[in-house]
Amino acid sequence: YGKNTIKFLRLHREGKKHFVKEVEVCTHLRLTSAQEYLDGNNSLVIPTDTIKNTVLVLAKKNGIPTLEQFAIDICKHFMTTFCQVAYVKTYVQEVPWQRLHENGVPHIHSFICVPDGIRFCEAEQCRNGPLVVFAGIKDLKLMKTTQSGFEGFCKDEYTTLPERNDRILCGELFCKWSYGECKDFDFDCIWNKIRECILEAFSGPSDCGEYSPSYQKTVNCIQMLVLSKVPQVQVIEVVLNNTFYNVVDMKNLGLINDKEVLIPVEAPYGSCACTLGRK
Repeated sequence: YGKNTIKFLRLHREGKKHFVKEVEVCTHLRLTSAQEYLDGNNSLVIPTDTIKNTVLVLAKKNGIPTLEQFAIDICKHFMTTFCQVAYVKTYVQEVPWQRLHENGVPHIHSFICVPDGIRFCEAEQCRNGPLVVFAGIKDLKLMKTTQSGFEGFCKDEYTTLPERNDRILCGELFCKWSYGECKDFDFDCIWNKIRECILEAFSGPSDCGEYSPSYQKTVNCIQMLVLSKVPQVQVIEVVLNNTFYNVVDMKNLGLINDKEVLIPVEAPYGSCACTLGRK
């Protein structure tokens, strides 16, 4: 049991310069006894309102140096404070605020919300077990307008999809990775490096791109690049939900539409997922 969607903004000041972290936190506990379920005995139950207040107090006292460290702080607090806690799991996601710039100069206290992917993390621990940390990015929308196709697929009497060697590849990406047992990592640096790997593997070189024969192959390329460049990652999961675009037939309007005007097909949509780990 626990408390979901604890939302708050943590403001940190260094002189005139301000720093912000707006987050949403979900924290769940499992107790050593189920007596509150079986007998209605609440003597071991830590109220969910207490869980909420604890999260806010830890944000006040410790700040949020990184999402991962904040999740670790929450887990450690409940595990060390209450002997009846057998397991704790905390999920933290960040609102993507970025500092505004005016003529290339960073503003000291103004920010803009840029929806270019939402950062999140999870930390979990069992009593007498290691503290395990996960991190990820979700709602990252990516598109490339060529260097993508889909050919040679299985066909039967119900297949109507034509083969294509030049199509738009567009999708919303979810990526989650495991660090294994918690260590003293530079979580911000690693997260930014993985995000760069995702963009690099999806798009290819800036001057020519890289051909993708399928969404599945693109997913695998992302995972392989991350595992090759980021040794701290042990297991990586990628889900890519596809957005298809159909070319509008303009012949009855007296025009030839050479893939210049397209309509997105929002539903139903395809999806592919893969989890890849080290040996």
